[in-house]
Amino acid sequence: MSLLNKLFGQTNLSETQRNALEAVLESIHLDGIESEAFSPKQLQNLKLSQKKLSFEWHLPFAAKSLWPALEQQLTHALLPLDGIESVSIDFHTHIEAHAVQGGIQPLADVKNILAVASGKGGVGKSTTSVNLALALQQEGARVGLLDADIYGPSIPTMLGVHDKPQTLDGKSMEPLSAYGLQLMSIGFLINPDDPMIWRGPIVTSTLTQLLNETNWQALDYLVIDLPPGTGDVQLTLSQQIPVTGAVIVTTPQEVALIDARKGLKMFEKVKIPILGIVENMSTHICSQCGHEEAIFGEHGGQRLAEQFQVPFLGALPLERRIREESDQGKPTVTAAPTSDISQKYRHIAHQISAQIASKRRDYSAAFPKIVVENR
Repeated sequence: MSLLNKLFGQTNLSETQRNALEAVLESIHLDGIESEAFSPKQLQNLKLSQKKLSFEWHLPFAAKSLWPALEQQLTHALLPLDGIESVSIDFHTHIEAHAVQGGIQPLADVKNILAVASGKGGVGKSTTSVNLALALQQEGARVGLLDADIYGPSIPTMLGVHDKPQTLDGKSMEPLSAYGLQLMSIGFLINPDDPMIWRGPIVTSTLTQLLNETNWQALDYLVIDLPPGTGDVQLTLSQQIPVTGAVIVTTPQEVALIDARKGLKMFEKVKIPILGIVENMSTHICSQCGHEEAIFGEHGGQRLAEQFQVPFLGALPLERRIREESDQGKPTVTAAPTSDISQKYRHIAHQISAQIASKRRDYSAAFPKIVVENR
């Protein structure tokens, strides 16, 4: 008996129609989306009435802009089946919590934490973090962004937010917001011109406080913009913070790739899955003549992904507008949503979200908390 037969035994579809629908689901193909992200279990309220097939599809990853393509593929494959003359699909985004590194308790109001890291500074990691978070939000997820670069917080500038967080109980902070994102950064709490002359233990303690003492509101994803390197903050992240996966940002230049390799190996050692590599500043396109040139080298990020057998998520150009929009607090994904660059960020977001959807679920919330007391 097929899975659809078990799931939808009460529907009025014939066994042939249900088997055909299951086969159609298995044939779905979208560039960069793993087939494991699609399952018959995601279908609900399956009905066939007067030759009209209707159902709800609860997709476990953020991809609203792909819904029309999915609907077209399914409709095209289902209409030739006997007894079906029209198809109606009601799409929903339903993101679940997924497993983190062992021994760490997931956060109550954050389903998945994504760490965006780089071995070297100046490779565009924060720009990638901001645009990735916005792309996930635009694609249907509830997203937060935590600026973990205590020494050089840039998220306030990139999102044009300079308010101070409020507290309702004197113990915790309410996240600030911009473009639909929930935000927290040390930059909201200090004077922008004040240097953070802190030693490592204070920095790591501040990071955990910013994470745990912010009242995140039912997030599907919390993107953490890490400082460059593999130091105290990264170690704290791996030992104390429940991370679903990490994204490495690099340029094609060998000097950047040397440090990116160190970051990859660090996450491997602490058992945090690598979701993929983003190659930033891949090529430069002259604004005057349109000539495209790989000034930092070619395909370095792709070769790194092949070497470590992790996904290559995409390459982004070195373009003046990305810098200008970030400096103005208007990130590219929001300022120019139809641009080629924004489409690249969305494609990266689709791949990351679908990868997570294919990973092992976290079921800790389903079990009661057991407390042993001595009497």
